[in-house]
Order: sequence, then structure tokens, then C-alpha cells
Amino acid sequence: MCSKILTPENLNFREATPQEDSIIAEHFYQMWRDNNVPADSIKSNWLELELQFINEARQELCYKAFVAEVDNLVVGSASCQLFRGLYPNILVKEHRKYGYIWNVYVETPYRNQGLAKKLTLLACDYLKLLGCTRVILHASPLGKPVYDRLGFQQSNEMRLDLTD
Repeated sequence: MCSKILTPENLNFREATPQEDSIIAEHFYQMWRDNNVPADSIKSNWLELELQFINEARQELCYKAFVAEVDNLVVGSASCQLFRGLYPNILVKEHRKYGYIWNVYVETPYRNQGLAKKLTLLACDYLKLLGCTRVILHASPLGKPVYDRLGFQQSNEMRLDLTD
């Protein structure tokens, strides 16, 4: 597919509305597919699960999403929320109040034109307004160069595959 030429006149970034949750969910599904996850490895009720997750995160974790539109068509999105954590958080929020960015996705014809960068920056700005002291995200191979250029640093996360 060819890249679409973007101009300031046909490009718009804005906060997503709850009515666009299904589009955000579709982007999340497609992100996994673009990262070579087979369709049969994704639960058949993925849409229901995603919409439920977004609804709960909106109520409990200050969830917000941002979209990129070209000619009034949503072609990219990014979601963010407060990071709940993986273990009990015993630190004061001034020391550790993390935000989490997930599902930064841009449809193929619109990639490599700065949309993911702008969506990520909008999410960072929102999390900063919430008083977050750090932003966390997990980068796909396609997204890693975007986050590297924005100054994200690799963390000390370590992994061990137990399926081999």
C-alpha cells in the first residue's frame, strides 16, 4: 500500500470519544496481528474484552485515548492511563506515580509520517497533567524507533520464556 500524503488541512489530532472505543479496540487487535500474532491465538471475544477493559480503566485509572484523523477518518490512536502496578505500591505518589501508554497504532498507509510520535506526545502530556512521574510503555519492533527518538529509555525488565 502507498503512503497517503498528509497536509495540515486534512490532518487532525484530538481526544477520542467513548463512541470511538470500538475503533480503539480494532486498532489494538490489528496491532497484535501486525506483530505476527496468529488470529487463532487471539480470543474470539476480543472486542468485548477490550471494551470492558477500556470502560473499567476509564472509571478507575483516568483512561484517555487520542486519535489521528485524516479527512475526518480515524487512522491512528493511542491509549493511556494510570499504571496500576504489578505488586503492592508502598511508595508515595511524589516518588512513583506512573502512567502507562498502550495501543499506539497507525494504519499502514499513514505510517512514517509522525502520527505515532504526535499521538504518543499527546498521551505523555495528559499523563503529566495527572501528575505522573514516569511513563511506561512496551514497544513493538515497529514502534521502538519512534520511542527511542522521543527519549524513552530501555528498562531493566527481564524475561524468561517458559514455553520452550
